[in-house]
Amino acid sequence: MHDSTIATELLEYTPVNKSIIMADKAYRGKNIRIKIEDIGCTHCIPSQSNDKVHREIDWWQYKERSNVECFFQRLKQYRRIATRYEKLAVRFLAFVHLGCALIWLK
Repeated sequence: MHDSTIATELLEYTPVNKSIIMADKAYRGKNIRIKIEDIGCTHCIPSQSNDKVHREIDWWQYKERSNVECFFQRLKQYRRIATRYEKLAVRFLAFVHLGCALIWLK
């Protein structure tokens, strides 16, 4: 199941109001955009090339999303984190912190 099918349910747990939610083109659905506006946030979701109506977005802000995505890809290079060998959440979080520190030091 794709994340966009349950994205509206996950947005109910967004703790911050008046923030910007950035997503890729797969999350461009009207119900997702309406839910983001209902919780008091703004969205930065581009339109697909075949959409009839193209929405304007802040492309400089959208490019920041790729930095976050690249960071998670670098973090997944550590096998222990990607496959989640740790059974306890505390230990898993410790390895995520260790991986973040190693990425920061590079």
